[in-house]
Amino acid sequence: MKKFNDTEVRWGVLGVGKVCELKSAPAMNTIPNSRLVAVMRRDAEKAKDYAARHEVPKWYSSAADLIQDPEVNAIYIATPPNVHLELTQLAAAAGKPVYVEKPMARTHAECLQMIQACEQANVPLFVAYYRRKLPHFLKIKELLDQGEIGAIRTVHINLKQVLTPNLVSSSSENWRVIPEIAGGGYFFDLASHQLDLLDFFFGKITHATGFSTNQAKAYPAEDLVTGTFVFENGVLGSGNWCFTTSSASEIDEIVIDGSKGQLRFATFGEGAFTLLRPNQNPLHFHLELPHHIQRPLIQSIVEELLGKGSCPSTGVTAARTNWVMEELVKNRI
Repeated sequence: MKKFNDTEVRWGVLGVGKVCELKSAPAMNTIPNSRLVAVMRRDAEKAKDYAARHEVPKWYSSAADLIQDPEVNAIYIATPPNVHLELTQLAAAAGKPVYVEKPMARTHAECLQMIQACEQANVPLFVAYYRRKLPHFLKIKELLDQGEIGAIRTVHINLKQVLTPNLVSSSSENWRVIPEIAGGGYFFDLASHQLDLLDFFFGKITHATGFSTNQAKAYPAEDLVTGTFVFENGVLGSGNWCFTTSSASEIDEIVIDGSKGQLRFATFGEGAFTLLRPNQNPLHFHLELPHHIQRPLIQSIVEELLGKGSCPSTGVTAARTNWVMEELVKNRI
């Protein structure tokens, strides 16, 4: 990878939508040697409004124009997945490092093309699986690595959500449930975080199989997925994802069972988890989440670009998650 020849990272953001209001882009100005200098949205008025509200010096309505801005030396792609490949290729061709929202792309094949484009241009590719840098997940990984629950036996993901009426009425405008844009439905949007987090804990998944269906017929994408998977270290996993359940069944939980205990936590919770061991009182942990949830990961990107650290979420690791999701939904019934 070619050396990043600058002393600060000057970000240009493509697609300043909801995720950029608090979670990601504003953090760029809170990190040493990092500045947000330009934003883009196809709707010029919305781009101009975002720039004014967040005190960003420049705004564009053309992705190509922002990418070619000589002041911008790193690109954050915050658009829906259907244009991640195209914009990554444009940014890579301009010789600029790429940070792209998750899921990385609609398909594993598109992920591989993105990796290839960045490798050919000799620029790094990072993906916004920011849970890899959140304090409570780092603590969970530390406990796992220290053997606090012994040898890991199994892991189970259980995510069930209610189908909200407003989603049904606006499904044609909600890109997250349109496979041509998102690659799939809420499974691709939410399970991607969970599967990537488990990749962070245990390494890559080498085998995966499952079933998917669209039971409620409320939108085009799958709304129910079940599956099993095997990690390279021998841990076995399973998952059940349903996005049309009743409120009585709502749950967000991952359970990791070991030979000496168990860890339980929510993926989308408030930084809490529980450690359970035989004949001992449960240990409850709670670590505060950052104000800008992506800040720790973005800081790791800045540090890697400036030669002071490394980012744990790359195109290579993120592509693995796309592969697993495709395997789990492959058998549509």
